[in-house]
Amino acid sequence: MTIDPTSRHPHSVSQHRHRILRRIGSFASYTGLSLIALLFLFPFFWMVSNAVRSNAEVMAVPVRIFPEEYHWGTFVEAVVSLPFGTFLLNSFVVACGVTAIVIAVSCLSAYAFARLRFPGREGLLLTYLTTLMIPQVMLVIPLFLIVSTFGWINTYHGMILPVAFSSFGTFLLRQFILGIPKDLDEAAMMDGASRLRILVTVIIPLAMPAIGLLALFTFIAQWKSFLWPLIATSGVEMATLPLGLTLFQTQQGTAWNYIMAGATISMVPGVILAIVLQRVIYKGITVSSGFGGR
Repeated sequence: MTIDPTSRHPHSVSQHRHRILRRIGSFASYTGLSLIALLFLFPFFWMVSNAVRSNAEVMAVPVRIFPEEYHWGTFVEAVVSLPFGTFLLNSFVVACGVTAIVIAVSCLSAYAFARLRFPGREGLLLTYLTTLMIPQVMLVIPLFLIVSTFGWINTYHGMILPVAFSSFGTFLLRQFILGIPKDLDEAAMMDGASRLRILVTVIIPLAMPAIGLLALFTFIAQWKSFLWPLIATSGVEMATLPLGLTLFQTQQGTAWNYIMAGATISMVPGVILAIVLQRVIYKGITVSSGFGGR
């Protein structure tokens, strides 16, 4: 016995069509996202691809997507041909130092702007945030004169302190703290907790997702920073990794395969930090939505 498809209930036909359209929409969405992901990942693929070529092949025309011959020893040669360990150490010290100070200062200032009441708070916050519109190139000369006056040229504190204060971090954490219920602060005050203790034991644990995101942004920004280390240092002994990679550019030519190999290695710390902090950052989305619904 055969069943006439036209004899189906109209509601069942509508559900069937809806499922088909939903599957087509999902397929189209995944396809589009995959193409966008490939578009963004292509520069990283091209960097690694050039890192395992000979320098002559990097400059060869026509361009090949994949190298004719893989030179995996380029990574080792790039590391041993320069004091790569010194560059990594300097970058690590500067990036970690700036990140630690930015987080500490941003937590304190963000809590003050979000919870404390004092005259001129809104105006001071607005003035503080306007510094985001000042380009870094306009600050390098005044900062250099200050650092030079203190005798901090070619030192760690000369590279860390001038860039270790972020109004962006204050704004980010302030917006997150505003979403935390004030009832928690009041309950802690009833137990005799001071403002500083509330910040350390109540606000900071709840704001860890935003702090983790700020730490990730700050570390990566300082890890790849080029302009200020170039101005605040002289010589190889205090050079950071972006400065060290420029030493592959000589009068005899540019070793692009070594530069690409060094750039690939320099990406590893940022990728590791992003993997470590991703759970904290994703958790912040749930926490923020939970506060927003109250």
